[in-house]
Amino acid sequence: MLSISVSIRRATLVALAALVLVPVPALAAPASAQDYRLGALEISQPWTRATPPTARAGGGFLTITNKGTTPDRLIAVRSTVSEKVEVHEMRMDGNVMRMRELEKGLDIPPGATVTLKPGSYHIMFMELRAPLAKDATVPVTLVFEKAGSIDVAMKVEALGAAAPRH
Repeated sequence: MLSISVSIRRATLVALAALVLVPVPALAAPASAQDYRLGALEISQPWTRATPPTARAGGGFLTITNKGTTPDRLIAVRSTVSEKVEVHEMRMDGNVMRMRELEKGLDIPPGATVTLKPGSYHIMFMELRAPLAKDATVPVTLVFEKAGSIDVAMKVEALGAAAPRH
């Protein structure tokens, strides 16, 4: 019985990842959103996708550029749209897509640009309080180890949107 439960849970997570996080190029891409600055960090193109009415999770995406000479780390994300928010990594392990929380956060090396995008690093909204509706905004607070925190508004794009337009 335990084996069946674990298999169902894995299948559900894979299906959720495919629905929420894998790009769908045939659908419209979102427009650029507002950019933000926190010390040496530049945060650009924050966005998320609309979710189906029964979805319990959603993904958030943005780009962080460290213009400074010291590393920083995205250590937490908070939002009122879900019970829990985590910074996740998604990658292929052989033929299996694996998604996991980055428990120590996401490194932002000096002089580097780190992109959180579908199928890769992303913000995971878990236990959504309500569906994310197209054209709404999702308030998030990004917490960095050195730079501190900043409030960012993520524009909600169409269900299945692939990437922001430049």
